[in-house]
Amino acid sequence: MVIDISSHRISQAAMQSDLALLRLLQLASPTLPVGAYSYSEALETLISTGKIADIEELESWLRQELSTGAVRMEAAVMLRGYQAVQAQDLAVIAHWHHWLSAARETEELRWQSWQMGLALFRLLQALHPEQADFFTQLYEGCDRTCNFAIAFALAAALWEIDPESALLGYCQSWLTNLIGAGVKLIPLGQTAGQKLLMGMQVPLITSTQEIQGLTDTQLVSCSWGLSLASMNHETEYSRLFRS
Repeated sequence: MVIDISSHRISQAAMQSDLALLRLLQLASPTLPVGAYSYSEALETLISTGKIADIEELESWLRQELSTGAVRMEAAVMLRGYQAVQAQDLAVIAHWHHWLSAARETEELRWQSWQMGLALFRLLQALHPEQADFFTQLYEGCDRTCNFAIAFALAAALWEIDPESALLGYCQSWLTNLIGAGVKLIPLGQTAGQKLLMGMQVPLITSTQEIQGLTDTQLVSCSWGLSLASMNHETEYSRLFRS
């Protein structure tokens, strides 16, 4: 019997679409070796001091951060970095890197972003040796540091992930990491964590749609509570997560 496989051939467009999806899943995966799992972004302080004690309070905190917190600003910078990488505009990439570094309210949050960003940057260097010259120039232009939002933008642009999907992936990876921290710290069951993740999908989509429309003058955040908790994290009696 002869089997006709012509109908199963994948078009070039379909192949590119599938590759972009797989690369987005890889980029947003908790297994991405950037050390995100080792940070709680001050959740450990908030939980240990009783500010967040259950799943309802964790959900309220996450919704607040998506609507007014620093992650909203970071995601908007990621989009601008994506556009600059596509244009190969090293000056604009460096501008947004330095801008985001200056916008960090605590040393702890700045170092988290730099550590994760450099880890992803070095991974991309290993995966894309053909881009060595561009990587070197970008690294020097950013004063040998790299915020995670910029490194994420670099990966998304190189892997031809469309910007809207990259934005969703960036926010989803942030959300997944913090829910994972909450599961360990409150503690919550794994099923409760997954229910929370599903329940946050609509707010996540709404926030990403709003982020796409932000102008440069609207890149602000209200996260003084997060900043105070972040600064106090290193004084915790015991810690599961890094400051």
